[in-house]
Amino acid sequence: MDGDESVESIALLQAEVRQLHQAIASHIVVDQAIGIVLVLGRLTPKQGWDVLKEVSQHTNTKLREVAEQVVGWANGGTLPEHTRGALDAALTRAR
Repeated sequence: MDGDESVESIALLQAEVRQLHQAIASHIVVDQAIGIVLVLGRLTPKQGWDVLKEVSQHTNTKLREVAEQVVGWANGGTLPEHTRGALDAALTRAR
């Protein structure tokens, strides 16, 4: 392996590490949002996951973004009106 190949390999590995860190951070936020939905709706973990997926689909928003909104709202922030409506409807259907 020459110097150029080594530099390229290192760059690829660094990019992969960044992607893995982002995936872990997203997973943590999604898990937190599922927990919030479980408490709100007295649901099972599967139902909580399904509710978040449904909200994501109905609002045409990435699941990670919906999760961030829900977690932010639970921490005293606001929930966008379209997300709030979709969440209320999904919780009603899940119960």
